[in-house]
Amino acid sequence: MNDQPYTYVTMSLRPDSTPHVGVSFYISGLRVNAGTLVGNPRPYLEFSSREANVHISTTGAGPVTDADLSTAREIFNAAARYLADCERLHTDQATDAAA
Repeated sequence: MNDQPYTYVTMSLRPDSTPHVGVSFYISGLRVNAGTLVGNPRPYLEFSSREANVHISTTGAGPVTDADLSTAREIFNAAARYLADCERLHTDQATDAAA
């Protein structure tokens, strides 16, 4: 197991198939940003490290749809679960280290 920070990016290209890009961040220096673009008002969410950037915005970079709202709620709920798991494990690890 690699315990050093890293970012892992893959791209798979197959004939007659949609390309697949995978980005995995295992890094404490991950930056997360969100906002609204000014010139073409739409929300965005960005994850970035020195090695890779991931940008999420509305469908077709257009107006906000019901599907966009559903995706935003899924991101929010997943982030809340991630935070809860990180907090629980951090507490467990601190308790184990103290024992």
